[in-house]
Amino acid sequence: MTEKIAFQGLPGAYSDLACRNAYPDLETLPCPSFEDAIAAVREGRARLAMLPCENSLAGRVPDIHRLLPDSGLHVVAEQFQRVEHCLLAPKGATIAGLKRARSHAVALGQVRNVLRELNLTPIIEADTAGAAAHVAEMGGTEDAAIASSLAGEIYGLEILRHNVEDAAHNTTRFYVMAREAAPPPPETPGLMTTFVFRVRNVPAALYKALGGFATNGVNMTKLESYMVGGAFTATQFLCDVEGHPEQGPLRRALEELQFFSREARILGVYPAHPYRDEMGAGD
Repeated sequence: MTEKIAFQGLPGAYSDLACRNAYPDLETLPCPSFEDAIAAVREGRARLAMLPCENSLAGRVPDIHRLLPDSGLHVVAEQFQRVEHCLLAPKGATIAGLKRARSHAVALGQVRNVLRELNLTPIIEADTAGAAAHVAEMGGTEDAAIASSLAGEIYGLEILRHNVEDAAHNTTRFYVMAREAAPPPPETPGLMTTFVFRVRNVPAALYKALGGFATNGVNMTKLESYMVGGAFTATQFLCDVEGHPEQGPLRRALEELQFFSREARILGVYPAHPYRDEMGAGD
């Protein structure tokens, strides 16, 4: 198995940064799409894939929920990556001389304050790292990129200003995927379980399916719904809960879920990231 970790995007993307922070001993493998990152693991070209699932400002990442259930991979870890945008430009550029800022549409929406302050025209690019590469290629002094410090380092750009994001809590959560499941022992503290399910098309099905989690005291940290098969009546849910499926409370909750669901499938059991404790400490 190749000791690489795959991600979607160009070198210097925030997914690349998440890979390097979580697995510094693995070589990162840039992929043009989420499907390609998944295929790299499935085909043995990478050991792991780092897939973003949600952002504290932008919400869920499109397509990930649709791809995970049929990927053939398992969730083995989670990673939280702080998004710290930098204002990057070629050497010789100054803040006063800038006219345009280039980045992904989501990133541009997260730096409205600095765009307004510096009177910069936003230009949408395919992704943040791609914007940095484009600005470096142009080489002028009127265009800047909104991207990570890693992107600036990779593409030879200077950081004109650090942390230009509007919200300091801007954080992206990732699922780490592998070919083989790696569930910790049931008695391990601080575990998460990710699963998908479809409810039967009957009144109050979702209410009844989820009731077991409440009555058994299982904390649900994420519940997302999305259509499958192009049918408005076929809804699938992706859920994260605390605990191990073999622990009594979660085992009973999942048994009740199975009774009211057409299908329920566990995608992974893995340790909760320490960032969750930091979030709880800030409450």
